Amino acid sequence: LVEFFSQYVGLFLAFSVFTLILIEELHYSGHSITVIRPKSSWYITEKSPLYNSITTADEISRSDHFFEVYLWKVIEIERSDTSGLSFLKLQFDLFSMLSKAHYITCKMVSAILEDKMLLKRLQDEQLDLVLTDPALVGSVFLAHYLKLSLVVNVQWITSGEGHFAIAPSPLSYVPLLDSGHRDKMSFPQRVKNVLFQSFTFFQGRFVVAADIWLMRTDFVFKFLRPTMPNVVYMGGFQCKLSKPLPANLEAFVQSSRDHGFIIIMSLGTLVKSIPADMANNIAAAFASLPQKVIWRHLGDRLSTMEFNSHTFGQALRELLRNASYRTNMQRLSSLQRDPSVRPLDSFFWIEYVMRNKEVTHQRSEFFKMPW
Repeated sequence: LVEFFSQYVGLFLAFSVFTLILIEELHYSGHSITVIRPKSSWYITEKSPLYNSITTADEISRSDHFFEVYLWKVIEIERSDTSGLSFLKLQFDLFSMLSKAHYITCKMVSAILEDKMLLKRLQDEQLDLVLTDPALVGSVFLAHYLKLSLVVNVQWITSGEGHFAIAPSPLSYVPLLDSGHRDKMSFPQRVKNVLFQSFTFFQGRFVVAADIWLMRTDFVFKFLRPTMPNVVYMGGFQCKLSKPLPANLEAFVQSSRDHGFIIIMSLGTLVKSIPADMANNIAAAFASLPQKVIWRHLGDRLSTMEFNSHTFGQALRELLRNASYRTNMQRLSSLQRDPSVRPLDSFFWIEYVMRNKEVTHQRSEFFKMPW
């Protein structure tokens, strides 16, 4: 999905629910927005009072289950033997899936660039910037082709966590997520961290040259690390005030009685299921607890006849009985909610780029260095 703006004018190219939240905020601030969306888009509808849309054909079907397959591959890596050969094979499988996603995105962008009438329409609208999620980088190339300022709303890019592309990342104390380490590492763990990074050393120069990075994260939940002036943190911007529960769910919650704790499990908006053996183990662990459980699960009804998930069940009981977990989460929640400035107020930086076009004074030359 691509989005363009004008009042300032804007163009968006992205695929996630996060984009819709930003569109709403910009619309209510009086901006005119043009959205280029793939036909298969889940969240961005063709008709909306918030924006003008341009729909392009793509090769993604809503039934392709791309993200479930991707998750299953990641789970396979985590559960497989730790031999180097097995790791390399599974890494190759993941890269092949990403290659397919890039191919589909590039075909969509190629179709846009070959549509002379569409390009003329975009040029006639005198757009100010492109706001996009660079996870699928075709949108970044489109911004470069149209010679428009670029703002990315990001946490991850295809080569890993976004900071590694834009800011110095000393591997001696900045762990890669895949490494499983904390910011305090032994020497062997640091070596492993460097080896993991070697898989993702190549970065696209168009992505890292974005004017502003709107980072969907918060240092309340992350290890400290170097950053850059053009990185703006907006962790939690998608959160809204809670609404009353529907009557049936409210009755379910109240029925917990003395146990007074509801476990809610969700794998997000894109993943509907996990491998059956893992799902059954999780269900069995939940079945052994007196607490009520709400689980967003699509698929076959799970069997809970046999309890063979001792480790997961033990971890759940530790989490429920040890008050320190709840205390720490309440403390982190308080820290994140404390700032007087709303995360969504950081969209000021989108308007800043619209007014000033390129903001090279915010951008470091670090990313151009070979090492």
